[in-house]
Amino acid sequence: MTLRDKACVTGIGETVYMRGSPKTAFELQIESSLKAISDAGLTPKDIDGIIPIGLVSGTADDFIDNFGLPDLRFSALIPHGGASPAMALQCAAAAIAGGVCNHVLITFGRNVSASAAKAGARIHQMPQFHFVTEFEYAMGNIAPAQLYAPMARRHMELYGTTVEQFGEVAVACREHALLNDNAVMKKPITLEDHRNSRIIADPFRLLDCSLESDGGAAVVISAAERAGDLRHRKVYISGVATGHPDSPGAITQRPDMTSLGIGKAAPRAFQMAGVTPADIQVAEIYDCFTYAVIRQLEDMGFCAKGEGGPFVQGGRLKLGGALPTNTHGGLLSQAHVWGLNHIVELVRQLRGDAGRAQVKDAELGVVTGYGDMGDGALAIMRRG
Repeated sequence: MTLRDKACVTGIGETVYMRGSPKTAFELQIESSLKAISDAGLTPKDIDGIIPIGLVSGTADDFIDNFGLPDLRFSALIPHGGASPAMALQCAAAAIAGGVCNHVLITFGRNVSASAAKAGARIHQMPQFHFVTEFEYAMGNIAPAQLYAPMARRHMELYGTTVEQFGEVAVACREHALLNDNAVMKKPITLEDHRNSRIIADPFRLLDCSLESDGGAAVVISAAERAGDLRHRKVYISGVATGHPDSPGAITQRPDMTSLGIGKAAPRAFQMAGVTPADIQVAEIYDCFTYAVIRQLEDMGFCAKGEGGPFVQGGRLKLGGALPTNTHGGLLSQAHVWGLNHIVELVRQLRGDAGRAQVKDAELGVVTGYGDMGDGALAIMRRG
């Protein structure tokens, strides 16, 4: 059985993204969820499946209590960091295709401003990071920038990838954020600004790193046969897949430090959708760091491995370029909600509702997720 076109994204919702939100993570999650349900033309009582993202979100029981869900038939928890939203698309589509439920809510909220714990401390509380504690942590590598930096440096040494090429990703995302009223970063940057930003963990500079921000996002996934009765045009999930790298718990222990799980997932997703990377018109690529965008482009087949650096040059990722990427600003410049905002943006693009950042005549796009030490997922969506 294939999941191709069995499910559609019918509702999307976001809160205001900011630093210092007065709302709790769960309040932000509830707010965005209600917006997504309303956007789909549904009521909370229509939701019969729920996937709260990660280990920091509310549980299915919380939503039963707060929404009064009368008949919740399916729930799941996907704890794979930034890969979780795209993985949740696969999970939701499978539950719908199997006839388990009709409308699945995927939801996430975070308030990092309310937490005294820094990113490094938070991730070490997650059970899948026990290998990091054993190998990387002992060498002083604690925060995500420190954990992923060796991958980027290895890629630079093997393939000649440059700081300027990282900067191309950062500048494109910032230009797109300037077109987005709901983006945290509103100051233009140049390649020179990127190069002159301070080193965080070699080779990552400040402008290579995603934001720490507060907010919530949610999407509703519905059975395709029911989506036609709802508010918006259909946005089909045509291909979706997940993958995990070798030695998934520790980058330093794998044979190739530059390998990612999305390299295993991408061929399956494109085959399911019946398209190739050359057919993609808009991409929303998980950008925890600029390097991650370059590697995912390679692993998805937009270019050969090692050619991602040259691929992103010349404005290719900008609006009007060959592959407009992260048209909302991404994690680098819009907000960090574990990439669920990437899914929201792709749906807007395929509906034709992306405003000043709209890619003309966008009918086919891809969204990715990257989490933990290289877990990956992607979904290929098309306008109905």
